[in-house]
Amino acid sequence: MMRLYDYWRSSAAYRVRIALNLKGLSYEAHSVHLVKDGGQQHQSDYKTLNPQGLVPLLTDGEFRLNQSLAIIEYLEDSHPTPALLPADAQTKAQVRAFSQAIACDIHPLDNLRVLQYLTGPMEVSEEKKLVWYQHWILEGFKALEQMAASYADKGSYCFGEQVTMADVCLIPQVYNANRFNCPMTNFPRLREINDNCLKLEAFQKATPEQQADATY
Repeated sequence: MMRLYDYWRSSAAYRVRIALNLKGLSYEAHSVHLVKDGGQQHQSDYKTLNPQGLVPLLTDGEFRLNQSLAIIEYLEDSHPTPALLPADAQTKAQVRAFSQAIACDIHPLDNLRVLQYLTGPMEVSEEKKLVWYQHWILEGFKALEQMAASYADKGSYCFGEQVTMADVCLIPQVYNANRFNCPMTNFPRLREINDNCLKLEAFQKATPEQQADATY
């Protein structure tokens, strides 16, 4: 059975949970608490498995893979049904571009280690940290709203009536936006897609609050 090294509030791990659920794959969740004990991701036993010291990490037998988009693409190749990437080359490329806009441009600027560096060595106040967080999500969402709106007449999700990797990446980022009180008024299409996805069991089961290691 596959094992997912996970943390309930990690949006990168959240993406992988959604993908695993959509594909109906069983996996064993192993919590790596990103705050407790100074961050369990920094402990030597975990860094032996994943030298980056981040989550998620997926193991499949002896095979180990980090980075959420790489994991999702691995699942797509090894378990192609249901597909999370369209067959059409151009739409597939657009799905990847949308996903990377989140995973490579928005999320890294608001990741836990960046926020900890801001409030630690950089001595940024909690108030200014929140301003930073909201700024980068809202800047990114402006482009995503336009990209998603261009497909609004084609279906319920980012790129039509098929759930794709774009939706898998979007919903955790909207969760983060809501958690940090980012105003979503100007993003009606993103809100609509989020509502549509959260009607699906695969997305519901992947939400942070449903995870066994969820703490408040």
